Formats: sequence, C-alpha cells, structure tokens
Amino acid sequence: MNALIRIKNAAPVFVIALSLVTASATTTDVIFSFEEDNGEYADTDLETDSAGNIYGTTVLGGDHGSGTVFQLSPTPSGWVQTVLYSFTGGADGGEPYKGVTIDRRGDLYGTAVTGGSGGCEGGCGVVYKLTKARGTWNQTVIHAFTGGDDGSGPGARVTVDRNGNVYGMTPTGGTYGVGTIYKIHPHAGTLEFQVIHTFTGGDDGATGSAGRMLLQQGRLYGAATVGGMYGSGVVFELTPTAVGEWDFRVLYSFHGQPDGSFPYGALLRVSSGKIYGTTYYGGENGIGAVYELSPRRVGEWDGRVIYSFQNGSDGNSPISNLVRDAAGNLYGTTSEGGLGSGTIFKLTPIGGGQWTESVVHPFEGPPDGGFSYNGMVVDRFGNFYGATVHGGEDDDGCVYKFTP
Repeated sequence: MNALIRIKNAAPVFVIALSLVTASATTTDVIFSFEEDNGEYADTDLETDSAGNIYGTTVLGGDHGSGTVFQLSPTPSGWVQTVLYSFTGGADGGEPYKGVTIDRRGDLYGTAVTGGSGGCEGGCGVVYKLTKARGTWNQTVIHAFTGGDDGSGPGARVTVDRNGNVYGMTPTGGTYGVGTIYKIHPHAGTLEFQVIHTFTGGDDGATGSAGRMLLQQGRLYGAATVGGMYGSGVVFELTPTAVGEWDFRVLYSFHGQPDGSFPYGALLRVSSGKIYGTTYYGGENGIGAVYELSPRRVGEWDGRVIYSFQNGSDGNSPISNLVRDAAGNLYGTTSEGGLGSGTIFKLTPIGGGQWTESVVHPFEGPPDGGFSYNGMVVDRFGNFYGATVHGGEDDDGCVYKFTP
C-alpha cells in the first residue's frame, strides 16, 4: 500500500447509513499465529477446499525470508500449519501477495511481486503454479514478467476457469506503464501468455486492483484503483470476442469524495446482478466507503455509496472484499480504525435503500489479530476465515475464525 494516491472530485449519488460502533455478540478466535520461520506478514486472501483446509500466502518469512505458501488443516486437537513452498526471491519469485487460487484438480496458482527476471529492481515478478505429487508440492513459474508490454509487479490474486485458463492484473508495466490485464492459456501442450487489456491511465483506469477478478458467463469483472473519467478508479467488464480479443467496458467511474475513491479489494456480485465493494478513500469523510453498483441496459451503471466510514471508531480505510450471508448482510474488514488495529464490520439492510453498520469485532493487536488488509472467505460449512498482517502471539500476523 505504499503507492496510495489521494484524489478528490465532486459528488455523485450517495445514501446515508447509520452506524453502531458497539461490538455485537459474535466470536472471533485466532486459530494460527505466524512466526518468522513459517511465514510473516500475511497480506493474503484465503482459499478453502472441500475438506476444510485453508490456503494462503505470506509476503515474508519462510526458509529464505521471501515469503511462503501455506496450508492450515483442521484436526481434533486444533489447526496444523504446513509450509507448502518457501520462495527464494530468485527465479521462482519473491513476496507473494493476496493468496492462491485452487483449480479443479487441486493445483494452486498465485503471483509474486518480485523475483523472476526482467529489468525491474529485484525482478519483475512471476505467476506460479504449485502441483502436489507423492505428497510433495512442486512449484513451476508459468510466466516471468519482463517489465515491458506484459506488465510488472503482479500483486493481484489470479482467477482460474474450468479449462485451466489463468487471468490476472499487474499494477505497473505495459505499453503505458500503468498496468495490464493478462490471460495464460494452455495451447498445444504449452502455456501461452496474452495481454487482453493494457491500461492507458485515461478513462479506462490505471493500476489494476489487488482483488481477484470475477468470472461470470465468460466475462471478467474487476477494478482499477486510479484513473478513469474522474481520476478515482473504475469498475470494468471484459467480454471475449469471436476472434480471440476482448472488449473492455467501464461499468462505473468513481468520482472521489463523497463518492468512493481507490477501489483496492475484490468485487462481490450477487444474484440480482448488483456489484458491491469497498474503497480505501472517499465517502463523506474521505476515509473509505462501501458502494453498490446496479446494472443499466445502456451506458455506465448506477452507483451509490451505501456506507461512509465516519470518525475511525467504526473502522476506516477498507481494502478488503465483502462477503454476504443468507440474510443479505454484508461483512468486510477495515485496515485501520476501531481500537486502532482495524475492524470486522457488518452492514445490515433496513429498507428504503439504507443500511446499518455495526462493528462486530475490533482487532486489538497481539495476541488478537491486527490490521486486516483482506476480507474473509466463507467455507462450505458456513465458517468465516480471514488473515491479518500483524497481531497474533508474535505480532507476525495470524489467521482467525469469525462466527457471526
């Protein structure tokens, strides 16, 4: 988050939401605390499999200090952590952000910001794959970025479809230096890399967000953190064409305060077709917002802020995705605010387009979690899990379980 840019612009439609800053009667338990050897600084989305295992990454730590891919497995006596891979910071990559994605065969895919090759200081980063054979996980680099037209510094989580195609974004590099959207697809026994959109920094946006793009009915949905018509970021749609190219369309251009600004986390799309997300800046008070986008037949979508973070006690500066429960409530995290180490918050619809916000857990720091740079994942049993970059017993980060 060292490249955050604050831009203020004028006002679109927004709505008022009420805030309840007193924590509700919920449970948040740290299920694993990191130490330097098994990982450090867990800036990771989490992934779960059908057996209830949890997967993620740490930016630092491990055997070589350049980050890890880890697995947490439930046992009758608690959770057991296994480091599946320790990055060296060399050709295999280093500093993996935002976690891994599981394909249909159980293979893991992710990105590392540094390492690999290219002309970038410390390497331009890689896309990698982990495959399990005879109980051992083996890592393969499936693309090493050059820092040229293909992009550089891939810090976003990747999307993998049923055919083994991998999609992702870079925040830098490309023809205009402000990032790319790419596809890696199997072809004739090899993997081919294709740039499917190059950000220009104009109306199409710049610097792809860290959130995993959504893939629905063959179309990709994602966000760029800056650029766009008002300089405050965009939400976009990519549609494949019959000739192998992709049509790029801006669904919404953020205006800045009191609208949102800097949409960093992943998107949530619900059955109605609406999209929900968070912005790091913007909202009425300039310290972040939760937004709702509604589709229109023609032109950009309708957008509105459904909650503006207020004075910090309710949380502020969210860079997370949102998750939704069966009752339609939204849950997310803030990177700051609350008691000073961020929060888990809940948004409850109360009719008439209004939502009530409540802090369901203020992170307290060690031995509790601290500073959540990601949202949560819901497993098939209805359990919520998330990670924090600090906190835990040694303040090296932790994984927590949240029960609404």
